[in-house]
Amino acid sequence: MTQGAGQGPEVERTATLRDFRVPGYVNETGPYDHGTDPGNAAPPLEEPLEHPDGYTPTQRDLPVISRRGDTLQVAVDPATTGAPLAATGPGPLFVVGDVHGYLDELVAALQEKGLVDSAGNWCAGTARLWFLGDFTDRGPDGIGVIDLVMRLSAEAAAAGGYCKALMGNHELLLLGAKRFGDTPVNSGAGTATFQAAWLLNGGQKYDMDRLQDHHLQWMARLDAVEEVDGHLLVHSDTTAYLDYGDSIEAVNDTVRETITRNDADEVWDLFRKFTKRFSFRDEGGADAVRSLLDTYGGTRIVHGHSPIPYLLGEVGSEEGEDSGGPHVEGPHVYADGLAIAMDGGVTMAGKLLVQQLPLES
Repeated sequence: MTQGAGQGPEVERTATLRDFRVPGYVNETGPYDHGTDPGNAAPPLEEPLEHPDGYTPTQRDLPVISRRGDTLQVAVDPATTGAPLAATGPGPLFVVGDVHGYLDELVAALQEKGLVDSAGNWCAGTARLWFLGDFTDRGPDGIGVIDLVMRLSAEAAAAGGYCKALMGNHELLLLGAKRFGDTPVNSGAGTATFQAAWLLNGGQKYDMDRLQDHHLQWMARLDAVEEVDGHLLVHSDTTAYLDYGDSIEAVNDTVRETITRNDADEVWDLFRKFTKRFSFRDEGGADAVRSLLDTYGGTRIVHGHSPIPYLLGEVGSEEGEDSGGPHVEGPHVYADGLAIAMDGGVTMAGKLLVQQLPLES
């Protein structure tokens, strides 16, 4: 079984999930401050004020329901994964929900869809694969997940397809924890630091210890919004993207420029807005979706961030009772059929979702 959270001694991992090599072109260095010791514990936060969205980054985010062991090992028979997808013409489109460090589950889910082979290599030809963000924190091997996605990006491009990723709030959180550490930020809810928020929301020492410049460069360059085949892809179920521009290009440029300026308060504000959720769930949710579609294009929005069990009000126990976790079969279509939720709740023993689009209502 894989090592949970990387806090203990080394254990043997399966060959398909270890030594995923990153192509040489991504081994770049960047302007990151290595003077902050991420291992130092952050001072306690002041009691935060009530937040209108029901969550502020200075409080603990959605609870993590205990899993049996540290991560679920899923055996996949290569013979059942199907033949490689077509190698010519525009390939099918797939999206992946929040991974949060669960590398084993990710590889198994990609194998099940015929996107990677039994050795974890791209085998899907011209298929197109989008990750919706949140690669690290809470689970045992977030850096392993990033390494895999980076490698698959190169392999898919060589095969005529692609593997791309969006910026999630946990990418911003990890970037901030590494860059700014215990530097106080203006949170609007008392004293806060990225380091404290990272630890509070599932930050793993094992990930921080292995975080390198090429990982930071890759995360800092991720887009926040994309439109593909009529699907508007975002990480968070929030309208906060509208604060950053009136076009996809403008939003992505603004987010990258904010990260590049390296101002702790600006990056915190970006992170805070990306943590907002549930904008599409309740009364007026369909109108909120339409506000994004009308501005950025597309006929349907696809997002991660908010676990489907929470969207449905089917939240399990934080103590991990023997209920087997929430029952998630696939994506959740809601908001008058305009929104597709892709976070199956892998951190609470739910399902790591990989879905081909389009999806029927």
